This record gives sequence, C-alpha cells and structure tokens, in this order.
Amino acid sequence: MFSSKMRGPGSIARRLLLRRLAPQPLRRAFSSAAPARPTPESQQPDQPQPQPQRPPPPPQNIPSTATTTTNPPLIYPSAPSPHHTDLPTFLAHAARTNLDRSSTVYVGTHFEYTVLLALARYGLSLRRVGGVSDCGIDLLGTWSIPIILILTQCKAVQRPGPHLVRELEGAFVGAPAGWRGMSGGVVGLLVTEKHATKGIREALARSRWPMGFVACSREGRVEQFLWNRRAEEEAGLEGLGVGMRYVGSSGGGGQAGGTELVLTWRGKNLPFVGGEKEKTAV
Repeated sequence: MFSSKMRGPGSIARRLLLRRLAPQPLRRAFSSAAPARPTPESQQPDQPQPQPQRPPPPPQNIPSTATTTTNPPLIYPSAPSPHHTDLPTFLAHAARTNLDRSSTVYVGTHFEYTVLLALARYGLSLRRVGGVSDCGIDLLGTWSIPIILILTQCKAVQRPGPHLVRELEGAFVGAPAGWRGMSGGVVGLLVTEKHATKGIREALARSRWPMGFVACSREGRVEQFLWNRRAEEEAGLEGLGVGMRYVGSSGGGGQAGGTELVLTWRGKNLPFVGGEKEKTAV
C-alpha cells in the first residue's frame, strides 16, 4: 500500500544530502591538446645563418714556361753528323773542311742551326736530326708555351709554295715513335726565309693536321709566326697570339731601332726565354 501522506521537506533534504555523500565512479581524463608541432621557419625567431664559404678563384690559365717532361722520355734519332751539334761547331767544321758556302749542304745546314737558335728564344727546345727515311724532318723537340711536341721542316728556298705544306703533312705519318700517333699533342712547323704566300695560308687552313708557319731570315730574325685552327683546338694554342715590340740598341734577335716579333698570351707580351726583359709592344 502506498501511503497517502506527502513527504515533508525534511525527508527530501536528507535524500539529496545522501546522494552527494555517496562515492562517485572514477573517470579517466584525456588531454584534448594535440601533440606539439614544430614551429614553421617563418614563425621561428630570427637567428644568424652561417654564410657559405666561397671557393677560391681558379688560377689564371697562363702557359707554363717550365721545362717539358714526358713519360716515357723522348728518344731522339741520331744526329746526322758527328762533327757538329750547333752553329758554332758547324762553322768551325766548315772552315776546317773548306766547305763551299754556296753549296746546298752549307746553306741548308746553316739555316737549320739558325732556325734552332731563333726559335729557342720563343720557348722551343729543338734538336737537329735527319738521315735515311727522315720524311724531311730537320728539327725535333718540344715547346714549353704550351707544353707540346714539335716537328719542323726547314726550307731555305726562294719561292715557297703550298706543296711544302703537303710535304709537312707526310712528316706526321713518318715521324719518330715519340712524335707519331700523338693526336693533338704534336704541331708541325714549316720554316722558310720568305713570308707565307696566299697559297701556303690556304693550304694550312685546309689541313687536318695541327700545323704552323715561321718566316726566319738567315740572320736569325723571326719575322712571321702563324698557325691553323687545328693547332688552336687540338694543341692548346688558343689564347696565344703574335705581336710586335720596339727594339733598342741591343735588341736580341731584332734589328736595332726597329721592331721584332713577340708571342702574347691573352693580349700580354710573353718574355723571351732566357730572362730578357720585355719591352713595350707597338
């Protein structure tokens, strides 16, 4: 039976108090905060950044004037004569043997030694060679500006022509072992007393071999020095040029009071080998 009596306010207050005092079930708390994310670089405080070190500037490409070294060492053919090895010893030999100065032997040998001395001032170290099956090669050696091998034909003729260029091309095939088969490392030089004709220039330009031309007087004065595009591209002559300079009272191979030929590197005169002081170019 249900009691019809209404419960008083005291009983209601007691029940509310008992509910508050009753133990409550435990609840596990979880943090709603997301894991900390790295702060973007744009929001980070400014910090001094280390400056990247600049590499040192590359050295200037200046041709070396040091003595050429090759590995294995070059083996030169025997000298054509045991009686002389340079111009002074040849002149002494010619005087002892009364060699005719108008003979082809005297004129040719004298010119070869003269060219050897004249080109030495420009960094070419050459030796006189010759003999049977020499393919017309008169001088062999090296050039220290730049470091390459050189084979030379000297022609003491009054009328040089393009046929001499074709003869020099054959010398590449028949050159000694150290100078043969060196693609791009060998330059052939044609040396005459006269300047290059138009035909010689055109033959040099057409040639597939790296070649050059030198005009040298019988007194040892170099008056012309040129080379073809093959020599620039394959033998490293690009950047090398030719200029003229004034000659004083003691001007080496030049005529006193005149001018003489000098080699240049990127527009600047190169000193002659032997320490001769450079003078102002024309």
